[in-house]
Amino acid sequence: MKLVIASDIHGSTYYCALLKQRFLEEGADKLLLLGDLLYHGARNALPEDYSTVETAAILNSLKDRILCVRGNCDSDVDTLVLEFPITASYAFFPVGSRTAIATHGHFMPAALKKGDILFNGHFHVPKLEERENYTYVNCGSVSIPKENSPHAYLVLEGDTLTWKDVETGVPFMTAQL
Repeated sequence: MKLVIASDIHGSTYYCALLKQRFLEEGADKLLLLGDLLYHGARNALPEDYSTVETAAILNSLKDRILCVRGNCDSDVDTLVLEFPITASYAFFPVGSRTAIATHGHFMPAALKKGDILFNGHFHVPKLEERENYTYVNCGSVSIPKENSPHAYLVLEGDTLTWKDVETGVPFMTAQL
């Protein structure tokens, strides 16, 4: 299964439309969204072409292909405009013989075990780190990247991770799990 993994759209119709375009170009099976879909949050500036309604419409056009976990900027009212579930705090899925946990990143799931893979966003910086008991993977931010990183999404195919620039689709980092 090929997944596109993305986080922190924060209501930017410009970057959400680019993410949709890249997702379709990738030919991925599913789009795994790691939260913070519609609102920009109190500590972030407004992203380019900010519109929660238009961003929701773009995402709803992919509703049958989206898997999603809730971010710290997502709220119950978002369920009124989004046509796919967004209220789960985390999700588990297999990556080969390993267990992957998808969460936004504003809290750490207690269920991490040796060999697990933790996917999140929240910090807006693409990253891969081997930690004591698990592998940490951050997909970066679609609309508000930090630490001079590009506007990013992640492709997971088999055990290969490829971070790509949302604006160009060009890879800027790859790794094997």
